[in-house]
Amino acid sequence: MANHMGFQAPTHDHKRCVSSALENAEEKSRVLGLRFTKTRRKVLEVLWQSHNPLGAYEILDRLQKDGRRPAPMVVYRALDFLLEAGLAHKISSCKTFIGCSTPDENHEAQFLICESCGSAAEVAGQPLAEALEKTAASAGFKINQRVVEIIGVCPNCQA
Repeated sequence: MANHMGFQAPTHDHKRCVSSALENAEEKSRVLGLRFTKTRRKVLEVLWQSHNPLGAYEILDRLQKDGRRPAPMVVYRALDFLLEAGLAHKISSCKTFIGCSTPDENHEAQFLICESCGSAAEVAGQPLAEALEKTAASAGFKINQRVVEIIGVCPNCQA
């Protein structure tokens, strides 16, 4: 089964996504002179282990080791770093986070979110961004932030 607009087939190997995301994050951090700490790395790794957006407490649960769970503030600081560095996005409607599929590009997030399985796909949408900007300008409105979240059913759930 092929990748449809960012949605992965059920047989997709997430290990490759995790590995690629971590390599990209290390390189971007090196180039920008940012500290990609062990905690930041682990949080990003958790975000890429599936293509489903995760809440901060879900991330905390997945980081739990030997009955010990990191403090919530540790995860929130790591998420803040990942967001600021362009390595992750926040999906506001469900207060979750997901790894950025194009961290080397400066862009605003646009997502297709499956209401059936919870997966999300980041999609490129320059024409949509331009249309929103034009519509806002015609109303005399200045956009400060643009996050587009479209809810529907992914190709895997439709099959």
